[in-house]
Amino acid sequence: MAALTNKVAIVTGASSGIGRAAAKLFAVEGARLVVAARRRPELESLAAEITKSGGKISICAGDVRDEALHEQLAQTALRDFGGLDIAFNNAGTLGEMGPTPQVSLAGWNDALETNLTSAFLAAKHQIPLMLDRGGGSLIFTSTFVGHTAGLPGVAAYAAGKAGLIGLVQALAAEFGPKGIRVNALLPGGTETPMAQAMISTPEDRKFVENMHALKRIAEPEEIAQSTLYLASDMSSFTTGTAMLVDGGVSINRT
Repeated sequence: MAALTNKVAIVTGASSGIGRAAAKLFAVEGARLVVAARRRPELESLAAEITKSGGKISICAGDVRDEALHEQLAQTALRDFGGLDIAFNNAGTLGEMGPTPQVSLAGWNDALETNLTSAFLAAKHQIPLMLDRGGGSLIFTSTFVGHTAGLPGVAAYAAGKAGLIGLVQALAAEFGPKGIRVNALLPGGTETPMAQAMISTPEDRKFVENMHALKRIAEPEEIAQSTLYLASDMSSFTTGTAMLVDGGVSINRT
C-alpha cells in the first residue's frame, strides 16, 4: 500500500520548488490534495498533471499572510475530501535582504508575517480538523539559517524561520497527547526560485555548494522525500523536531 493512501493533505507554496515536488510525491503515494500558492496558473498546471495521473486535487490561490486563505484551505479539505490528516506548510520568503540597519520595518514585518505568522494561522485552522480525525501530521519548512548557522544580510528571514521551531515545539507538546505530530523540516541549499535569488552567479553557486559536506545543493525531489517521511506513519514516533535535511551544511568546515 502507498504511504499516504486515504490521507488528505494540504500543501502551501505548491506552485514551484519543494512544495510542488512534495505535492506530486504525496499524490503518487495516494494522498488527496488541497494546494495553495499565489500563482493560480502554476497551481492549475500542477492540478492538471496530478489529475492526468489519476490523483485528486483542489486548488486555492492566495497569500499565506491572509487568514482567509487558511480558512478556505481547511474548508476545502473538509468539503472535497472529508477532513484533514497532513499539512505541509511550506510557503515562505527570503524577504528584504541587506545590512540589518538598512532593513525597513515594512520589510521586517513582511518576512515575519510570511514565514512565521502564516504558520500560526495555518495551525489555527488545520488543528481542529486533525483533532476530528483523532490525529495528524503538521510540517513546517524552516531552515538551518538562524538555527545551526548565521548568514549576513538575512536577519528577518533567519528570525522568522527560527521562530517556527519554537512554534513547532509548543504545538508538539500541546497536541501530542491528542495524536497530532508537529515537526519542522530544515533543508539546506535547494534548486528553487528562492535559491536563485542568493546564487545568481557561477561564483556564488560554487561558494554555496562548497558550504555543504556533499559539495552540492539538493533537488526539490530529495527534500520532498524527507517531507514524505514526516507526513507518513514512517515517522509515527517523531514529533517536536527540527529535522535537518541539509547535505551536511550544518557540520561542514571544509
